[in-house]
Amino acid sequence: MKNFSYKLIVLAMLLLTAGLFADSHKHKQKADIVDTAVQAGSFNTLVAAVKAAGLVETLKGNGPLTVFAPTDEAFAKLPDGVVADLLKPENREKLVAILTYHVVAGKVTADEVVNLDRANTVEGSAIKIRLDDGNVFVNNSRVVKTDIFTSNGVIHVIDEVLLPGMDIEGDASAAMDLIETAIKRGVPLYNNGQPAACAAIYEITTQALLGLDANLPRSAEKSLRKALRNSRHSDSNADRAWALRHGLDEAYASMKQMMMSSL
Repeated sequence: MKNFSYKLIVLAMLLLTAGLFADSHKHKQKADIVDTAVQAGSFNTLVAAVKAAGLVETLKGNGPLTVFAPTDEAFAKLPDGVVADLLKPENREKLVAILTYHVVAGKVTADEVVNLDRANTVEGSAIKIRLDDGNVFVNNSRVVKTDIFTSNGVIHVIDEVLLPGMDIEGDASAAMDLIETAIKRGVPLYNNGQPAACAAIYEITTQALLGLDANLPRSAEKSLRKALRNSRHSDSNADRAWALRHGLDEAYASMKQMMMSSL
């Protein structure tokens, strides 16, 4: 009787241990790309976009896939209104193009990425890869975290959204960043009674944009040149600042429109 009871206890312990091992093994299994992004908590915009684009099942498939995943902060860098527009049902094709431009077929680890100069995306266009001062860049976006392995591929985190259809150097995006920086520096100067300094910043920025081979839209160039002419005919520094600011604002709007229409 004692021997029988002993055997029952041993059997129960074995079954319990097996159950715990199974639960532990299940817990250690990697989540797929979508679930990994959800669990991370820093890709809320990306996850929302994937759902709006109807790509959830694709990114949950067998793969393997490599995803260059923009963080919420990366999406926040886009011009105001761009994300909201892309999430609209009528812009689903554009959204699909953007998201698949972040996906490369196959499992490409960080060690392999640094040996590439470009890679073909699922969208069909190529992304440019370069190593600069120890940092890896995809087009103009910096890779901030690598090799997040999932059950169906690998995720590399990037700090800017990649946009297909644009020049691979990201000229328009860089030009818009330059305008944003100029305005952020100019506005406080103007409000603090230094319109001349504000106007100087705006003028330097305008001249730089016109002097760069930035593939600006014709309408943007026209606005910038008109702003320069008007500023040079203004009698006050305040008028010069406003004339130049008007041109920068119009150029920015033109580039934003170009970005949307080219997607």
